[in-house]
Amino acid sequence: MRKLLVLFLCLPLLGNAQGVKNIFKYSTFYAAVNGGTSLGDAQVWSVTSGTLEEQVIETPFDYNISIGLRKIKRFGYENRALTFYNGTENSYSDAATLGLVDGFEYLFETDFVRRLGIDYVNQHHFIRYVADNWVAKVEYLEDGFADVKYFESSQRYRLQIGELGKLSFNIGAVQRLAEPYGFDPLADWVLANGSLHYTYLALQEGYNITLDGTYLDPDGNVVANSQEVWEEVVIPEVINDYVEDQRNALSNTVEYSAVLGFDYYHFTKDFWFHSWGNLMPYHIDTDSEYSYHKYNNGQWFDYSAGLIFGHRFNKSLGVFIEGRYNKYWNRDWHNFSVGVNYVIF
Repeated sequence: MRKLLVLFLCLPLLGNAQGVKNIFKYSTFYAAVNGGTSLGDAQVWSVTSGTLEEQVIETPFDYNISIGLRKIKRFGYENRALTFYNGTENSYSDAATLGLVDGFEYLFETDFVRRLGIDYVNQHHFIRYVADNWVAKVEYLEDGFADVKYFESSQRYRLQIGELGKLSFNIGAVQRLAEPYGFDPLADWVLANGSLHYTYLALQEGYNITLDGTYLDPDGNVVANSQEVWEEVVIPEVINDYVEDQRNALSNTVEYSAVLGFDYYHFTKDFWFHSWGNLMPYHIDTDSEYSYHKYNNGQWFDYSAGLIFGHRFNKSLGVFIEGRYNKYWNRDWHNFSVGVNYVIF
C-alpha cells in the first residue's frame, strides 16, 4: 500500500527529467551500522538432583542498522555541525505537523535494531505537502520497542495567525489503518475469579500432560518434569505464542477521526521554541466487529504533542528541553531529553 501510494503521488512528476530532479533535489540518502556492548554475562546457579549447576546467560551485542532517504529542511535549532547522518539522530521535529518551509517534503527510514538481546524493527515514512491554507500528509510508523504500528493519512485546513505565521491552527480529517488495538485474545480464557485457565489453553494448543507428570509440547518433546517449571517457564511461552497468533490472524481495521491541531515556531540564536499538538476527539463508529469503540464502550481521545525549547543565557550557560508524546488507542510511547550546558572556558 505504501509503495503504491508513493508511486501514485509521484507519477505526475515522473514524466519529465525536471520532475525527477525536483523530487530528489536537496534530499539525502544515508545508510549506517552502529553497535556496541550490551549487558554483561549473567551467572545463574541451580540445584538438580543434589548437584550444583552453573549456567552463563549471554546477551549478544547491540546494533542498529539504518537506511533512509530524507528531504526535510532543518529548523534553526538543529545541529548543523554533524557532517553525516548515522541513523542514531533523534530528530524530534520529524513528528511535527508542519515543516520549516511550505511545499513537498518526505522521510523514509527503516532501522533494524537489537537492544538488550531483543530484536525489533523501527520504521518512519511520510510524505507531506504544506500550503498557505492546507496540509496533506500520509505516514507509516512502526515502533518495535513500544509494539505499535499504523498507517495514517490526514487532510487539514490551516489557519495562520499573524504576518510571520509563527502560530497556526489546523482542523481536518484523519484515516488510520492498524491492527485492532484493544482486542484481548485471552478474554475467553479468564475465569470468574479473574485467573487465567492456562492449562486448558495449553492443551488446546497441542501440549499434553502424562499420568506421571511429564509435560510434552505439540511435537511430543518433553518441556517440563515438574509443575513449577511448567507454570514458570512453559506457560508464559504458551501464552505469548497464543496471543501473537491471535493478533496476527485478525485483519487491520480503519478508523475515521476528526483532528484539531496547532503548530508554533520561534527561533533566534539565543532562544528557540517549537511546539505542536494534535487531538482526535471524535471517531466514526463503523460498527466493525473489532472496532475500538467496542473495547472502549464509546468515544475516546487520541493525541500527540511535541516540544523543543532552548535558551542560551550567556556565552557559557544554556538549557534545553526536547521531547514528544503519543497516545493512540490507550497505547502511549514517548521520548525526551533535558539538559544543561556550561562552557567553562
